[in-house]
Amino acid sequence: MNIKSLLLGSAAALAVVSGAQAADAIVAAEPEPVEYVRVCDAYGTGYFYIPGTETCLQIGGYVRFDVGFGAGDAFNNNGSEDWDARTRAHINVIAKSDTEYGVLTSAIILESNFRPNEVDSDARSAGASSTFGSSQDSTGIDEAYIDLAGFRVGKFANWWDDDFSGETDVMTTLDGSTKQNSIRYQYDAGDFYAGIALEELVQTEGGNANNLGIDGSIGGKVGGFTYAIIGAYDTDAQEGAVLAKVGVDVGPGTLSVAGIYSTGLGDQGFNGYYDAGEWSVAAQYALKATDKFTVTPAVQYIDNIDADASGSWDSGSELRAGVTLDYKVVENLSTKLTATYVSDDHDNAADQDWVEGFFRLQRDF
Repeated sequence: MNIKSLLLGSAAALAVVSGAQAADAIVAAEPEPVEYVRVCDAYGTGYFYIPGTETCLQIGGYVRFDVGFGAGDAFNNNGSEDWDARTRAHINVIAKSDTEYGVLTSAIILESNFRPNEVDSDARSAGASSTFGSSQDSTGIDEAYIDLAGFRVGKFANWWDDDFSGETDVMTTLDGSTKQNSIRYQYDAGDFYAGIALEELVQTEGGNANNLGIDGSIGGKVGGFTYAIIGAYDTDAQEGAVLAKVGVDVGPGTLSVAGIYSTGLGDQGFNGYYDAGEWSVAAQYALKATDKFTVTPAVQYIDNIDADASGSWDSGSELRAGVTLDYKVVENLSTKLTATYVSDDHDNAADQDWVEGFFRLQRDF
């Protein structure tokens, strides 16, 4: 057998083997069709359809860095830090879908705060306000609720949380407690709303663990004019509070005025809705200086800030005056600087004067 015959024979053998393998060749399966994420524009920007469902999802939040500062009587040798830094991570997941009863909404809002130092409780009771906030270093649920046909259940902010845009006023409880486990109904016609809520308030020291709050509000807007009236009753303290506020567009900004009345603190020295004083008036003017820069000067007077042993308002007053500067650096990145002068006039204790404030950098997404 010569080389030519050997090569021809080998080629024939390979052709036979290749033909046999071709008959048994494995054919790759066709790729499965992929459903790409679709934009859902029925509920505003940022929503998308969860694949395979008609539920729309929005994921957002912010990262915030604050440096708080203070100087004066409430900080000097009183156990309270004269500066304090805090970092916060905040994320919200909102789901919406249409039903025969209207839009079904659920919200999960998580928040984590890191701050190595806390404002001393004795200093706070002596007069220092919530410059550095009241949150402890923690991670947990900021809000979580279900909403359908005007009914909302879960943990969420009540109407008292919607205070002025500036950072110099005290229009809620001194510790800032505005988010509780609640059941609420709110009728909302766009330019008018009215609602009522049952809220499980923070337990008072030595008080009823099932402390129930009853909260109601009406409000709305007419052109450049907005208004709201809130009334609430703390069943444990057997005390209530009322807040009325209006806002009106004036020139290049918005003028806002509010009045607050609190009946008292009760035997436990606590009112779950307003405990800064018997009555207060506050005003601010948010001046839109440019598209990126807003200047908001504000002033507030609180009368009868001291209470007697029975929780009845007794004496004293507080004056607050300050300014808040908001600047938008770029899209979704903003800064805030605020400073407030506070003067406490006590009839039965030493008067105090101090300055408090903070600088904030926040990235929204």
